[in-house]
Amino acid sequence: MKETKAWYVNGFVGILLIAILAAGAAWKAIMEKEIFLPIVFGLAAVVLASGITIVQPNQAKVIIFFGKYLGSIRDSGLFLTVPLTIHKTVSLRVRNFNSAKLKVNDVEGNPIEIAAVVVFKVIDSAKAIFDVDNYEQFVEIQSETAIRHVATKYPYDTFENEEITLRGNADVVSDVLAKELQERLNVAGVEVIEARLTHLAYSTEIASAMLQRQQAAAILAARKKIVEGAVSMAKMAIEQLDKEGGLQLDEERKANMVNNLMVAIISDRGAQPVINAGTLY
Repeated sequence: MKETKAWYVNGFVGILLIAILAAGAAWKAIMEKEIFLPIVFGLAAVVLASGITIVQPNQAKVIIFFGKYLGSIRDSGLFLTVPLTIHKTVSLRVRNFNSAKLKVNDVEGNPIEIAAVVVFKVIDSAKAIFDVDNYEQFVEIQSETAIRHVATKYPYDTFENEEITLRGNADVVSDVLAKELQERLNVAGVEVIEARLTHLAYSTEIASAMLQRQQAAAILAARKKIVEGAVSMAKMAIEQLDKEGGLQLDEERKANMVNNLMVAIISDRGAQPVINAGTLY
């Protein structure tokens, strides 16, 4: 099924024809005392009136004649189309669908909660009416199915930032979700304008454990930076002393100095200095 343009004319022309037929029927019945022609004119006016339809902006009317699809009217206004037809209204406006919070497992098997908002509109009224039972319900079900499928393809977080994750690459995940949704909704004549994650969190039963894991990862990352900085500072100190030449240190004293500097810089508490009045040897 594919949308086509239905036959229609200006609705005011149709109303004028209906008024002429009604006036002719009344004239024949009252002035000329006829019965047959007034009935014919009256039936013709009623039949023509069944073809009058009003189309609002950003709406489409699907015209059905005794079970046959005749086309759609996308222009807004008052129109006269084929009489004795059914006119089904389809909204062409942009709409949002906010999914519920879904509980799924990511690619690593961790239970997570995820939700998304889908922005869509109908671009083919014939497909929306005839190819699916209820296109709005179809969009809801397929959106939740796509969200579940995409959530199972990526980990929530890897803590190493070496691959795509749900938390760290929301834009990439949203693009993948939009593409998958579009493939699913093409059959209903629906265009996906945007799909974005609105909620993402670990499930309650593992949230505490994952928080501890995140904290541990953050501490390790911070310690790594501190150690890198301490090594750089100790190296600079030794190089500066050798460059100035005011103080000659052998390898053992350099190692001891580096050890003291590392302890003083890396320690999360204030270092307690020990004054050595003697010698290392």
